[in-house]
Amino acid sequence: MSKFKLSGWMVEALIIAAGVIILGLCIKGGIDNFVNKDRVVTVKGLCEKEVPANKVTWPIVTKEMGNDLPSLYAKINSTNAAVVAFLKQNGLTDKEITVNPPVLVDKNANEYNYNERAAERYYVKSVITVTSDQVDKVRGIIAKQGELLKQGIAIVADSYENSIRYDYTSFQEMKPKMMEEAIEKAKATGEQFAKQCGSDLNKIVTADQGQFSIEDRDENTPHIKVLRVVTTITYSLKD
Repeated sequence: MSKFKLSGWMVEALIIAAGVIILGLCIKGGIDNFVNKDRVVTVKGLCEKEVPANKVTWPIVTKEMGNDLPSLYAKINSTNAAVVAFLKQNGLTDKEITVNPPVLVDKNANEYNYNERAAERYYVKSVITVTSDQVDKVRGIIAKQGELLKQGIAIVADSYENSIRYDYTSFQEMKPKMMEEAIEKAKATGEQFAKQCGSDLNKIVTADQGQFSIEDRDENTPHIKVLRVVTTITYSLKD
């Protein structure tokens, strides 16, 4: 039984033919990529959720004025004790209440006031900070703080740094799901655009990790937060 044997020139012909086919496929792919390289669509996906704050920080500021330091400190300590008692009577615990050291200001030591002497030389400021995850309970106590006025205790509206702050601390846990939803919405928008152009979505060309933000719903409801994720994705198109 004879075996078929390729001659040298036949082997060379087969190698050349295979090379031509491969080269042709490469050229075709290159031409397709060149033709379609600018056929892309960039879309954004938005995921937005409204959630209640789960942490509140409430600085309670009181001030006392006078000329006798021992009397002032005794008064501020008495005021602090009354405020702490009020908070505990309304359901807060020692863990949620921080009594900060009082701050003393000597108005006669003010370099811009050296020609005048204040009628009341000193004032002492005290800040008791409530930090709690019982947001609704604390908001209820804030609404009842007028009860302290009956005891002669005035809560002072202080600077921005001592304003009530509401936070949402579980954003990291929600980010993956919100990111997934934003990507799905971006893809749906891209598919709709491609359909109107008579094309289909192809591969993702570029994609960012998304822009994340937490904002108050509005200035009147800072205890309601709006979580927002925006992602931007660029897809190539194909016929």
